[in-house]
Amino acid sequence: MSTAPIADARPLIVACLRITDLRPVVDPLTGAVSRDAFAIGLSAADAAALEHALRAAEAWSGRVLAVAVGPAAIEPVLRDVMALGASVLRVPDDAAGTDHGYAVELGGGEHGLARTIAAALARIGTPTLVLCGDRSVDRGTGALPAFLAHELGAAQALGLVGLEVDRSSGGGHPLDGRPAALLGERRLDGGWRERLRVPLPAVCSVEGAGTRLRRATLEGALSAGAAPVPVEPPTATVGHRTPPVGPGSEDGPGSTHVGALRPFEPRTRVLPSPDSEDPRIRLLAMTGALVDHDPPTLIGPLGAVESADELLRFLVRHGYLDQPAVPDPTGTEAPR
Repeated sequence: MSTAPIADARPLIVACLRITDLRPVVDPLTGAVSRDAFAIGLSAADAAALEHALRAAEAWSGRVLAVAVGPAAIEPVLRDVMALGASVLRVPDDAAGTDHGYAVELGGGEHGLARTIAAALARIGTPTLVLCGDRSVDRGTGALPAFLAHELGAAQALGLVGLEVDRSSGGGHPLDGRPAALLGERRLDGGWRERLRVPLPAVCSVEGAGTRLRRATLEGALSAGAAPVPVEPPTATVGHRTPPVGPGSEDGPGSTHVGALRPFEPRTRVLPSPDSEDPRIRLLAMTGALVDHDPPTLIGPLGAVESADELLRFLVRHGYLDQPAVPDPTGTEAPR
């Protein structure tokens, strides 16, 4: 068990983990997300990524580094990872611990996070293999592995259900001068499977199905219980991961600014007052209790074109849209 990354000549296998609240509470009125520090942990996909990293390290006699971005509250989970024999590194993200940290995360991009992780890895060494979960439980975009592969200049294989070392390539060790590769398996539609041969260095994302994370030994659990967790220096914190960019840059129009958060307030509508002076009739008129309503209608299954036509007919029928013009089947209508 190691508490800090140690520079050596062994292959570096990195497990990029997303440690977050697995059971967040969402306010149904305001949409605010409440996180509990006692409910944080690894998702099934992240646990599978860590297990595959440990297996690759055993096959190559390498070292495993688990990198996680987040506040100090994730350190107990990183100590559990240390008990499995991996080195750990936490990249600080103090904004995640605030009341509206979730809004900052949703407003930011995965590309900036990939830059931050790549900068942290550059101080340690070039990774031979980076493993991630296919998607996180809170955000779930699944875009980080692809951005990380771009930043590291590595091959990528995403959404794998199986991963193993390719023994037939003749290179069991990726640093012995002989070619080494991985064999991956990915789901396809109709129950099919796709077999991939992934060259190194590579970034792979794995699903959580079919892979169970091993348990730590008693010795490892006791030694990691009070061990310090290494933290990346503040110069590479997530707070600086999304620099402003210009309209002509390749990253888009610019960074996203998150302002004040408030519940959704529908626009005020002016309605005619009821004609009757009877309070009961006025109440019935304002609540619409005596108005005929269209019952819910189940239509389908329909294709994309038929679904769009049905939606347009509904909007026209209820006065939200004007009757669309009938297209000229001959195509001779003059352009407006």
